[in-house]
Amino acid sequence: MQPQLPIDVNPDTGVWTTDALPMLYVPRHFFTNNHVAVEETLGVGAYAEILYKAGYKSAYHWCDKEAQLHGLTGMAVYEHYLKRLSQRGWGLFSLLEADPATAHARIALHHSSFVLAQPGKEGKLCYMFAGWFAGAMDWVNDTAPGGSGGPRAQSKEAQCAAEGHGHCVFEVSAIAV
Repeated sequence: MQPQLPIDVNPDTGVWTTDALPMLYVPRHFFTNNHVAVEETLGVGAYAEILYKAGYKSAYHWCDKEAQLHGLTGMAVYEHYLKRLSQRGWGLFSLLEADPATAHARIALHHSSFVLAQPGKEGKLCYMFAGWFAGAMDWVNDTAPGGSGGPRAQSKEAQCAAEGHGHCVFEVSAIAV
């Protein structure tokens, strides 16, 4: 996959933007080392909960901004989101199945940055992405024509390549009420 991301650098401020959103560009090892340090300090459970909420909010915001910028709607925004994540070095994301009406989706992740940056480490290493997929699904449903929307979404890392699988899988489902 050849990234076709426009990166604009403001000559006065040094701020980088892609698709009209301010960006930070850091080496993978820098991000992963910080991620692991916080994980070790807070514990995986507490950190995963924080990341889920922040990731959910960020994905929802991103979908809204990208939809406006590119004139996209519905699942086209979700698929665009996965494409952009893939182009930004997190790994290669693909939508295996989706049904927004039931808040259902399955996403595959090949070559996860977390797995690649931590060779030999075992377990579910990619939990940071879970909130992203729920936030994007809720955006799709909240902006559906007629305002009908679907049920609220939740997401989890169902399998990780660091557990010996060929790739990671995330499952999005409706929150039971």
